[in-house]
Amino acid sequence: MRISKEKKDKIAEQILAFLYSTTPKPMFTSYIAKEIARDEEFTKKILLDLFSKKLIIEVKKNPSGKQYIKRSRWKLSEIAYQSYKKSQENNNSYIPPY
Repeated sequence: MRISKEKKDKIAEQILAFLYSTTPKPMFTSYIAKEIARDEEFTKKILLDLFSKKLIIEVKKNPSGKQYIKRSRWKLSEIAYQSYKKSQENNNSYIPPY
């Protein structure tokens, strides 16, 4: 089964929104997949695509500095964080014309 580019983009938006809500804490791929209710392999493919676009950063070490062998954690890049923050501020300032 193939997923359209439009749907992949929406899933990528969900991932970015989730990472924004957990900033600055990096999250494991498995936890992200669980939160957005998607398969881990599919989620990792989208995460790698976002990484290639420089929207997220891959964290390959644990908090004590030890290198992960098979795991990765992810967090928003500074540029993506600032863009999301600005977007959220603009959305919150909207007052409907009643």
